[in-house]
Formats: sequence, C-alpha cells, structure tokens
Amino acid sequence: MSAIPSASSLHIVIAGAGPAAQSLVRRLAGGSDSRQRAFHGTITVLSNRDECPDALLELAELPQVSIRFGQAASFIDSDAKIVTTVDGMEFSYDQLVIATGSAPTLPPVAGSESGLSYSTIDDAANIGEAVKEVTRIVGRRPLGILVGNGPAAGQAEAVLRARGVRPVRTTLRPTAVVPSTGTAAPGGLLPASGILFEDGSSMKGDLVVLAEERTARNDLAESAGLTTAPDGGIAVGRDLATSVPGIWAIGDAASCDGLRLGLLLSAESSAMLCASGLLLGAGKEDQQALIAA
Repeated sequence: MSAIPSASSLHIVIAGAGPAAQSLVRRLAGGSDSRQRAFHGTITVLSNRDECPDALLELAELPQVSIRFGQAASFIDSDAKIVTTVDGMEFSYDQLVIATGSAPTLPPVAGSESGLSYSTIDDAANIGEAVKEVTRIVGRRPLGILVGNGPAAGQAEAVLRARGVRPVRTTLRPTAVVPSTGTAAPGGLLPASGILFEDGSSMKGDLVVLAEERTARNDLAESAGLTTAPDGGIAVGRDLATSVPGIWAIGDAASCDGLRLGLLLSAESSAMLCASGLLLGAGKEDQQALIAA
C-alpha cells in the first residue's frame, strides 16, 4: 500500500505557465512573498513556450520549483496520475493544476497589437494605466472605441466607464486597427485611436479596446475525462476542483457558474483559492493517514 502524500511530500504539477500559474507558484512556494507559505513539497511547471521570461526565471530559482520550458502537457492519465508532454516526457503527480488559459475564437484583427485588449479581469489594470496617460495627453474625458459583444465586452465597458471613458461600442468586427500618431511619456506610443471596416468606413476615438470572445484550451481536460462547461471551459466548483479528484483548473482555462474564470477572478485570487484547496486537501490526507495508523 502506497503512502498518502502529506503537505511536506506532495508533488504538484502545473500545466501552463501564464499569470495564474505563476501566482499559484508564488502562493505555494513563497517567491517574493513567503508570508503565507505552508507548503514544503515540490512543484513542476510545464510551459508550452521555449522562451524564459524574467517572471518564470525568478520562480525557477526557488528550490522547490522546477520549470520545464517548451514542454506543453498533452495527455493526462488520471488513474496513474501521470502527465505526458508533447515530446513524450512523463511527469507523475499527487495533485495536478490545469492553467492552460484560452485562445482567441477568431484570427487577430490587423494592427490589433497597437490597441488595448480585454480578455480577463487582470486586463483592467493595464487599461486603467493607459486611460490615465490618454487623459493626460488629450486634456479631457477620452472617447473609447470598444469592439465586442460577449461577456468580456460587457466587463470592458464597465471598466472604461468607471475610469471616466466615454465608450462607443460596436459589435461589427473591424478589418484593421489604426495606430495612434501621438506619443506618451517617455516617448512611447499611445494606444490605437481608430478602426477601419471592410466597406471603407471608420470609427475614431482616443483609444481602442478589443474585447472579443475567447475559447478555453480544453484538449488536455478532455484527455482526462474532465467535465467541461457549455462555454467550453473546464467545469470547476467554487473551490476550483474539477470533476476528477486530484485535478484542479485555474485561470481562463476554467469555467464556474457558466462564466470563464478569468472574467470572475484575478489571477492572484484564483491562485489563492486553489492553493487553499491544495493545502487543505493535503491536510485532510494527513489526518486520514493518522486515523488509519
């Protein structure tokens, strides 16, 4: 009979390395803030990207953390508790967290990189900073062009209004985003200020926000037989647990109460809930082991 893992021997595998995954690692292993560290097991992060951003390199320096770059998880054997990557590497786990995020439903609009985007609730802070700079430059309440017609667009509109922007919303998808010719301090470009449509018509404002629909990446979840939500995300409860014991989902890969989790919780809040569930679950297993003994 195999030993029940405790909080000190628990091995957690995180599939994905985006903001939610990074927040979870910091919450569990300490990182820059160890005030709530109560976990002394090990963590393996499977990143689908080859590049090594500073935020991940900082986490990789933690003794409990191993980050595998360019090793995206591709299959889960939930009975054997093994994750297989695209290159065929296998990683066993005691607890697995899926944080694979979401992908745009439609191809990107030409020039969209010059505008602002709203995909998750974490984007509100970036939009707020951009609005401050635009307001300073134009010297008045900015006029915002908002593209989108789903839940994300509704949230983006509320964010813009709360920050003093007059949003003009269009559900017709543009063919291009028009870059701004203005500059922001210290010499950076301001966000895009207009959009073009296929018929040659256009809309102009002081900033452009794209809040188009996204689809959760749930191929990994399907390989494990996890229940998915009507919106395509991985169905989770209020504790972020999936339908399979020992597997959790956080960030924009998950869906709770019919809405993408990224639209409900910030990456930090999502990580806090998941970490609590992981540690609580390990504590219960410790108690069960003592009772059985």
